[in-house]
Amino acid sequence: MTAAAGRAAGGESGRGRSGLGRTFGTVFTANLASSLGDGIARTVSPLLAARLTDDALLIAGIAAVAMLPWLFFALPAGILVDRMDRRRALALAAGVRTVLAVGLVVLVATDSLTIWWLYLVIFVYGACETLYDGAIRAVVPSIVPKAKLPRANARIEGAELVVQNFAAAPLTSVLFAVAVLIPVGGLVAAFGLAALLAAFLPAVASGKQFHAPAGEAVVPFRRQLADGWRFIIGNRMLRTLWFFSIGTAILFSAASATLVLFVLDTLAVPEAAFGAFLLAGAIGGLLGSMVASRLQARFGLGRVMAAMNLLCGVTTLLIGLWPQPIWVVVMFALGSGAVTIWNILMMSFRQAIIPGRLLGRVHGTWRTLLWGSMPLGSLLGGGLALLGLPVPWIVGGGALTLLALVFYRFLTTLPDPATIDNGDKPPAETGAIGTLPPGEPPGVPAVD
Repeated sequence: MTAAAGRAAGGESGRGRSGLGRTFGTVFTANLASSLGDGIARTVSPLLAARLTDDALLIAGIAAVAMLPWLFFALPAGILVDRMDRRRALALAAGVRTVLAVGLVVLVATDSLTIWWLYLVIFVYGACETLYDGAIRAVVPSIVPKAKLPRANARIEGAELVVQNFAAAPLTSVLFAVAVLIPVGGLVAAFGLAALLAAFLPAVASGKQFHAPAGEAVVPFRRQLADGWRFIIGNRMLRTLWFFSIGTAILFSAASATLVLFVLDTLAVPEAAFGAFLLAGAIGGLLGSMVASRLQARFGLGRVMAAMNLLCGVTTLLIGLWPQPIWVVVMFALGSGAVTIWNILMMSFRQAIIPGRLLGRVHGTWRTLLWGSMPLGSLLGGGLALLGLPVPWIVGGGALTLLALVFYRFLTTLPDPATIDNGDKPPAETGAIGTLPPGEPPGVPAVD
């Protein structure tokens, strides 16, 4: 590659200190505002529920209602992301959530909020989240060169961790105690800003460059429901990685299903210190986001993913084998850091290998089965906990470690995003080299 081409691939000129471009800066800020809203919503929802009812089952239903939209709407949302202007998808999702927040303010202010109204708001909010999440993940590879995807995703992931865990959660709890309308009103401001910024993104973020040419017949909506499945199953690496990820998600959900009881009863941590315990995981995740792209650049995406997956299994196992507070805090932080690095590199790999025209549908298919399997893991963990609260960590961690060893070699073969040619042209704004130099074989076949 020539020096000039190298500079083009970097996309540094006129793009600010980060080298990720002004458009990425706008996307980053919009997602920061949306993440603040997410953090407020996740904290204020159970607090509102606790004021509305003493029924433990109804309060527990808040978490179930929040996840339910992913089973119903992830796939349709993915199709919409691929068919419409992605800027409009972001603005629409954030805009509807702004309206929901305004409605919630009115219900609270007039003392008209019931648990059933809260369920409805959370469910519609979750449906909008499936659209926003798919759109924001699809926008990034259209504005950032493949070589910089780990860096871009690390910044997004790190910012989400900081805003949701260090800012939104504790601040919302304090403000809620002062006046309920303050954090609820914050939802209006956060999602309103996200919608406004999304509406003013430049055309390069629209995804129209991946749409079918004018005049070409549009595939019916119902037929597109299986497009994501077909692409994943048709690609050996993605297929193996998907089923492997589902297995690890079930096991990790099983291990952590009774975390609160494990911390309060087995570790004898005071209830008031539970938030500080969780903060250790957030700190580990933040540190992971800071080093993810550097590790990938030095050792390669595949090797880092394999190592982080093994580290996650080992730390989970050690938490159950030696349930001592300080030791568990350290292992929890290390495990959270490993999961964060894995998530960043996994997203970067998927964004690089999946053609832009299919990003929404494949992402929706991926999340439907992956996140849909987590409740099964939670039920498994709850059953194991009847034998003793450390048991889910030991069984889940042991199985995670075994699975990590079995698939270790496969994971090390995953190529870096910069070496993958999925057939898309490079982002127009960066001038990056999106395909491989002549004579070099692609790191991954488009579809096996």
